[in-house]
Amino acid sequence: MLYEYLKENYGENTPIYIARLKIEGMSENTLRQQIKRLTDAGLLKRYDTGIYFIPQKSVFKSGSTLSVEQVLNDKYLREGEKRCGYQSGILFANQLGLTTQIPMLYEIVTNKASREYREITIAKTRVILRRPRTEINEDNFRALQFLDLIKDVDQISELEGKRLTERLLAYMRACPLYFDDLEPFLSLYPDKLFRNLYEGGLMDGIPAQKQRTV
Repeated sequence: MLYEYLKENYGENTPIYIARLKIEGMSENTLRQQIKRLTDAGLLKRYDTGIYFIPQKSVFKSGSTLSVEQVLNDKYLREGEKRCGYQSGILFANQLGLTTQIPMLYEIVTNKASREYREITIAKTRVILRRPRTEINEDNFRALQFLDLIKDVDQISELEGKRLTERLLAYMRACPLYFDDLEPFLSLYPDKLFRNLYEGGLMDGIPAQKQRTV
C-alpha cells in the first residue's frame, strides 16, 4: 500500500522526504519500518539521510539515481509551484560564462534559510545556504540573483571591460531584466554594487523599462 501511494504521488526518480510523509492511520515508527522494507527489497533507494526515491529502470546494474540539483531544486529553490530560492556565487557566474571555475560546492539563497550563512552536506556535496535580503518569489528572483552577482562580479569574473559588459547585457536581454526590475532592491545592497554597475558599463546599457504598447 505504501509503495503504491509513493508511486502514485511521487513517481520515479523524484525526491521523497520522510519528514514530509504523513500517511493516514500509519504511525511515524511504522512508516520508517515500511520504508526500510521497501529499501531492502530494492523498491526504494536511499539518497541521503531522510531522502529516498523510487529508482527508474536502467541498463546499469547500479540503477538510476538522483542528482544533487534535483534535490536542491525540490528542497530549497521551490516550495510546490512557488519559487523560494535561487543559485548564487561562482556556480551562477559559471553558468553565465563569466568564469571557467567549477565550484566544489553549491551556493543557494533561499527563504528556507534561517540564518545569514549555513553550510550543510547533501550526499557528500557541500551546500551553502544564505538568507535572502528580501523574500524571494517568482517575480523578483532573477533581479535579486543578478544583483547578488553584480555585487561580487569584480571578484569572481574572469572577463573585464567590453567583454564583461556584453555578456551581462546579453543575459539581461535574455531574461529580460530592466532597471525597473532592479530599482526596488538597490537600497538593500552596499554602495559597492553601484560601483560595479558603473565600472561594468551597465548604468547606460540597462534599458530603463519595458516598452509599453498602447
